Amino acid sequence: MTAPLAPTTTSPDVAGSALADELAAGLPAGAVLTDPDVVASMSRDQAAWAPHGRPAAVVRATCTADVVHVVRTCLRHGVPVVARGAGTGLSGGANALEGCVVVSLERMDRVLEINSLERLAVVQPGVVNDDLRAAVAEHGLWYPPDPASSPWSTIGGNVATNAGGLCCVKYGVTRDYVLQLEVVTGRGEVVRLGRRTAKGVAGYDLMGLVVGSEGTLGIVTEVTVRLRPLPAPAVTVAGFFSSVVAAGAAVRAVGEAGLVPSALELVDRHCLRAVDEWKNMGLSTEAEVVLLGRFDEPGELGEGLAEQMVACFRAAGATWAERSTDEAEAEALFAARRLAYPALERLGPVLTEDVCVPKEQVPEMLARIERTAVRRGVVIANIAHAGDGNLHPLLVTPPGDEEARARA
Repeated sequence: MTAPLAPTTTSPDVAGSALADELAAGLPAGAVLTDPDVVASMSRDQAAWAPHGRPAAVVRATCTADVVHVVRTCLRHGVPVVARGAGTGLSGGANALEGCVVVSLERMDRVLEINSLERLAVVQPGVVNDDLRAAVAEHGLWYPPDPASSPWSTIGGNVATNAGGLCCVKYGVTRDYVLQLEVVTGRGEVVRLGRRTAKGVAGYDLMGLVVGSEGTLGIVTEVTVRLRPLPAPAVTVAGFFSSVVAAGAAVRAVGEAGLVPSALELVDRHCLRAVDEWKNMGLSTEAEVVLLGRFDEPGELGEGLAEQMVACFRAAGATWAERSTDEAEAEALFAARRLAYPALERLGPVLTEDVCVPKEQVPEMLARIERTAVRRGVVIANIAHAGDGNLHPLLVTPPGDEEARARA
């Protein structure tokens, strides 16, 4: 996430030592890091194929004032600023530019307010997604956006990328839950965008513009999020399919039936095997593709919707489809979905793609991915937020195999 800088005639090379001294002068002791190993470890996110440079320094910010100081100092020296959360991104958004200053926001990790009446929470950007969800659950509330990286990714990074997740098929993405932002602009000014009220339609939606801007419009230092009541325990449906095309047909059938699950995820055999080899979870690897669905409507309503999904799966050609009666088993299946990417990384560099198609075209898109993998001789694993047509083809190449990398 790169804050825009005003033109300057100062050379970063000339300014190097003066920059470090000036940064340190306005920050707590130990906040500025220049050790080569530490700096290298914070120069990129999890996008193994994305280019990155070497930062001149890393600053561990603890408050908005720290970020303001860094941005203003770097502006005077003509040095780019790149903000970093947990570094779990898969697109290189937190990757360093050569000679930049990386601002780590991980220490800005406080939940500042939980307001049950207004159903909102105010957090610093370094709060981990799952930690926020756990904190508000104690108040009977729920923060819906749940990217697969929710155990590790931070709210600031989620805002920067407008992260979705497993629940977005029913509940929407991060932008739908952000009420207000505090942002440090590229000139080091602090602005507040949005509002705390349930309704606010006056003026331009500048806050909505910042969400998803990946730091190009400023660095987010505080987030006010909308909350919902904690939902009922979910009912889970699992279906095994002999092909990705059949699984895609099941996704379309669910949509045509008018069902709106709280999650509908696809995991193929490559992912299942990688997870099971890593975690020894006892997962079935017989199916080519597994679809996982969930409904969070209470009682008999949720159970009835789950049975309708089972019928859709079977009609589309599932080799096996049932509503789960074992909560631990259901959690294990969804845990496998979240672990798919890191499990594949153990096999070699992973090039992540992210596409979205209309639900009616999910079968065709999956078929095309499969044909492309065969034609190019590349392993392409598939995970997907299938319920809204959001597919993640993952191209996996053996470590050091440059020929396979070129084909990918």
